[in-house]
Amino acid sequence: MTPSEILRKIRRIQIRTSHRVDEMLAGTWHSAFKGRGIEFEEVRPYQVGDDVRTIDWNVTARQDAPFVKLFREERELAVMLMVDCSASLDFGTQSQTKRELVTELGATLAMSAIKNNDRVGLTLFSEGVDKSLPPRQGSRHVLRLIRELLTHPSSGTGTDVGSALDHLQRTAKRRTVVFLISDFQSKDYEKSLRIASRKHDLIPVVVTDAREAEMPAAGLVPLRDNETGDVRWIDTSSRLHRERYVQAVQQREEQRDALFRRYRMEPLHLQTGEDLGEPLRRYFHRRENRR
Repeated sequence: MTPSEILRKIRRIQIRTSHRVDEMLAGTWHSAFKGRGIEFEEVRPYQVGDDVRTIDWNVTARQDAPFVKLFREERELAVMLMVDCSASLDFGTQSQTKRELVTELGATLAMSAIKNNDRVGLTLFSEGVDKSLPPRQGSRHVLRLIRELLTHPSSGTGTDVGSALDHLQRTAKRRTVVFLISDFQSKDYEKSLRIASRKHDLIPVVVTDAREAEMPAAGLVPLRDNETGDVRWIDTSSRLHRERYVQAVQQREEQRDALFRRYRMEPLHLQTGEDLGEPLRRYFHRRENRR
C-alpha cells in the first residue's frame, strides 16, 4: 500500500471503531476494569441505604451523628495489547483474515482505553517480540498503534506466546491490563502464562476462522503451514481423515481452554466475519458482574 492508501485505511478504521465504542461500549470499559485503587475524598452525613462499613467512627463521635467516608477510584490504567503477528494470522475465509480481525479489535480496545483516560501500549510478537510501544495516552498515539497493526509485516518463523509474556514481565513494572491476542498456535507457554497472571490482569483473546475447525470433502488437496512453509497432501474425500482432523482441532482447543481455566482466566473467543461490538459488550458486562 502507498502512504496515502495507508492513511485512508487508518482513518476508516478510526471512524468505524470510534462509532463502535460510542454506540455499544460506552461506559462498559469503565465498569469492567478496575482502577489502581481507591483514595479517600471526604465524609458526609449517613443516609439510609449507606453501607455501615463506611461509617467514620471518629467523625461520628465528634459530631454526635453518623458520618460515612467517601472514596474516589484512581482511574488511570495501563493497558497492553499483546498481538500475534505471525503468518498464521493471514488465514481467513469469512470476508476477512484473522489479521484484519485483530487490527479491528486492537483499534477498538485502544479507542476504549483512551476515551477513559487510560494509557495503552502495543507489543507485536511472532517467534519473538518484533516491536513494543509503551503505554501512552492520546489519539495520536492510538493512530500510531493502528498503523503498526495495519502495516507490520507478518512473520513466517512461528508463534512463541511464552517469549512475549516473558518480555511483559521484564518491561511492565506495575500491574497492567493485558489483552493477549493470538490464535494460540504455540507450544510450551504455561509457565510464562502462570507467572504473568500473578501480577497482571491477563485476558486471552482467541481469534479463529470457521474453516479451521472442519475439513471439507474436496478430494486430494495440498495443505500448507503458513508459518513453516511445510506442504502435505491430504485426501479430504476420506471421512476418516476429516473426522481425525476435527478431533485433533477439538483436543487442542480443549487443552488450551483448560489451561486458561487453571489460572482463572476467562478467554474471549472471536471469529473472522463477525461483528466485534456485541461479543465485547457481553464480555465487559460479565467482568462487571463478577466485580
